[in-house]
Amino acid sequence: MHFTLKGNFIFLCNFFNVRISGCGFESRKKYLFGKASAQIKLVQGDSAGTVTAYYMSSEGSNHDELDFEFLGNASGEPYIVQTNLYINGTGNREQRHYLWFDPTLDFHTYSFFWNRRSILFLVDDIPIREFENKEKKGIPYPKTQVMGIHGSLWNADDWATQGGRVKTNWSNAPFVVKFQSFEIDACELLPDEKDDPVVKCGKSGQFWWDKPVVKQVNKQRRTQLKWVRDNFLVYDYCQDIERFSEVPKECKK
Repeated sequence: MHFTLKGNFIFLCNFFNVRISGCGFESRKKYLFGKASAQIKLVQGDSAGTVTAYYMSSEGSNHDELDFEFLGNASGEPYIVQTNLYINGTGNREQRHYLWFDPTLDFHTYSFFWNRRSILFLVDDIPIREFENKEKKGIPYPKTQVMGIHGSLWNADDWATQGGRVKTNWSNAPFVVKFQSFEIDACELLPDEKDDPVVKCGKSGQFWWDKPVVKQVNKQRRTQLKWVRDNFLVYDYCQDIERFSEVPKECKK
């Protein structure tokens, strides 16, 4: 059995003139595989120093996590969306993209699609990133830890805008981000459920996200991924030779 949620409510998140602050929410239920989406309208005007996050995360120090992080900008500069993955507590898999629209003017849909083969990060159902399961090459993949859904807005002016060079201008507070229209079509586990999530959610072909038609990224989405990478990618950890003395394993073809 899987769970589908469609919500038409709006969640407002804002914070005021304090040095360390933020607000957020998290789901009571946890999920393993499926699709989770939310519509978000980002902070308008000078949002430098702020980070809006929409993410999925398990619990504990060896947690798994999938991240959308929207890095605030000085007025007139484009927003950057940073995606990242943590697997067994290890992250450092950042990619950064510009968007092909102004995300402060209207709501846009940001989604995680997750099955045993790959993870897609999607913007308005256009994939901007794929992380493939390469366990056969000895690379870990998140497939055993259930994850809750989270959203937050917080001050990160030590790194968020131009590497921390541009600080939060508190005279622009309150900073407001809006979340709405949550859609979750995923394998659900209740907080006190005793069922093994891998057994319940991981059987091949049991759910729509494991059907043959969605096991591979189709030709259209491959074309979209290439379009995004060619036109909007501004940072890829796989190409950061100063940061990594060796190319990370999962980056190798």
